[in-house]
Amino acid sequence: MFRAWAFTEMPYPYLPPEDSFESVRVTLPSRLYDPETGYQLYRKYLDIYAAADELGLDVMLNEHHATATCVEPAVPLTMAILARETRRARLLALGNPIANRRDPVRVAEEMAMVDVISQGRAEVGFVRGVPQEISAGNVSPVDMKARFWEAAELIRTAWTSHDGPFNWEGRHFHHRQVNVWPRVYQEPHPPIWVPTQSTSTAVEVAERGFTLATILNGRRGARKIFDAYRSRSAECGLGDPPPGRFAYLGLVYVGETDEEGYAGARKLQWYLRHNKVPSQFTNVPGYHDPALRASLLRKQANGEAIDSPVAHLADAPVEELTAGGYFFAGGPDTVAAQVADFYGAVGGFGHLLMMVQAGTMGYDMATRSMRLFAREVLPRLREELDTDTAPASSGGSNARVPAGRS
Repeated sequence: MFRAWAFTEMPYPYLPPEDSFESVRVTLPSRLYDPETGYQLYRKYLDIYAAADELGLDVMLNEHHATATCVEPAVPLTMAILARETRRARLLALGNPIANRRDPVRVAEEMAMVDVISQGRAEVGFVRGVPQEISAGNVSPVDMKARFWEAAELIRTAWTSHDGPFNWEGRHFHHRQVNVWPRVYQEPHPPIWVPTQSTSTAVEVAERGFTLATILNGRRGARKIFDAYRSRSAECGLGDPPPGRFAYLGLVYVGETDEEGYAGARKLQWYLRHNKVPSQFTNVPGYHDPALRASLLRKQANGEAIDSPVAHLADAPVEELTAGGYFFAGGPDTVAAQVADFYGAVGGFGHLLMMVQAGTMGYDMATRSMRLFAREVLPRLREELDTDTAPASSGGSNARVPAGRS
């Protein structure tokens, strides 16, 4: 069954003009944050997720650090709140930056607790972490990928060991008496996801049989990454992975008409336009592989700006973004056709991760789109697309959106 996940990065959008500060990440003074405004924003974001649950949509969460673009610095906290407040939605952390966490066993404990509170609705994504957070997290960029995979294996082992303590003596992590209480609700453990923008990581995800996600890569980029996973899966004798092993994140807004849908998509474009970060935080020595690092240095030497991978999308027309598979926007018929077309172009996928809110977009505007998607788009996709994903959450897509509690 095709699954749709509602997502907001929980931004703090009330900032001064960008020419008044150097970077929205790492160095932006927190005196610009008003706690009362922040309180109202958290209520709005949690209400949006509660509405997703009522509508039969699933929920995706992420975390970032030292930035106004995402004031969710601890995804386990939000998951724990929603584990109690929601009833049907599966809850995806995409995710835990385990290469930056010094204690993977703590991550295993946190996610096990969420899995039990939610009665087995947790889906756990492991992320490497963005380069902007290397200094803020006080971690080394060297060997991050090795730390990442070792941490993932330690967490999985901790979830599946139920006969008393074990010791872990790895290259990067050393733990005695690993014995996670509570044990996870799901057997053998919650589904594990890994997002990536590179084919090399897609290959490593395929070798472990985890679910692969990619973000704003467009039709060609997503196809390339998904095909890398499929090829490696076949080489390992794991067979042809079902569509449920693949997820794609795009910006989604459904209106009553195409015009209304495009207008909502332009509001979502805030996410792409307000991410000012200088190169010293994005081109961190040791983070990128040598070839990419050399390419970035050549750009700097030539006076070229080192932009984010999605910088070219910031000011592109919505029609161009939908054609490329970065946005899914318009009326219900248009959005259903866009998603189905993208499905065919990338060889199939089972999870649409939908950014449904950005910037100052309010609860009513975000949930109006979610309601239309749940009632008029998702049932059609589930009927038409050949997918195999995790069991569906109970409840239909015609559920009522609750009134905002903000």
